[in-house]
Amino acid sequence: MLHHLSFGVADIERATAFYDAVLAPLGYVRVWSDLRPGEDNQAVGYGAPGGGDALALKHRPDGQRAPGPGFHLAFAAPDRQAVADFHHAALLHGGRDNGAPGLRAQYGPNYYAAFVVDPDGHHLEALFNAAV
Repeated sequence: MLHHLSFGVADIERATAFYDAVLAPLGYVRVWSDLRPGEDNQAVGYGAPGGGDALALKHRPDGQRAPGPGFHLAFAAPDRQAVADFHHAALLHGGRDNGAPGLRAQYGPNYYAAFVVDPDGHHLEALFNAAV
């Protein structure tokens, strides 16, 4: 159904460092980049290697805010270790913990997830939902 999402970020360099680090354990990479330090309208896109973007970051230093409560973006992870690595990378790169890696029985017997908030206030989840 969805083709891609775009997030506004206050500091594109900080945001790309954060997303490069947290998406790598999940198997996602920067698939395009339009970075021109000091210029307006910079952006980057992330997705599966060799594919198009599923998430774009747009430099918006004018104060564009993250969506309000109730919105979060969930990324599929290849395994539980990738969920833990996502969480760890987020905390090392300016993210805030919003739920440590672990089973979430309320969502199903195999639902393993971690939750973070990025430096711009976007709520993110990484999840693996399969028996191990």
